[in-house]
Amino acid sequence: MTPVTRQEVLSLYRKIFRIAKKWQSASGQIEETIKEKEYIENEAKTLFQKNKNVTDPKLIKQCIEECEARIEIGLHYNIPYPRPIHLPPMGLAHKHRRTLRHQEKLRKISKPIYLKSHDEVS
Repeated sequence: MTPVTRQEVLSLYRKIFRIAKKWQSASGQIEETIKEKEYIENEAKTLFQKNKNVTDPKLIKQCIEECEARIEIGLHYNIPYPRPIHLPPMGLAHKHRRTLRHQEKLRKISKPIYLKSHDEVS
């Protein structure tokens, strides 16, 4: 990891914890706010810990982009949880296919960047 990339990653890590510290839930309830703050902190710790040994520059860049996207979406919608994708159950597969392999491949490709690591951790 280059020094510039390292600083960028550390900056994102600190930014997430600053956001969690100031986080206020949309409902305004104290219990909900505490729960969401804990989720933000735990999710950040888990994902950063999982990716601490990544050395491929392209994969590091992808992780940084995912982090930035999740931060922006979370702040915009005031929801710390990843927004679900809405695809019809069989909307991507060809009708003449007997296996779901093609369907699964298309779903994986169509998954937004902010959800790439969510299924791996959850």
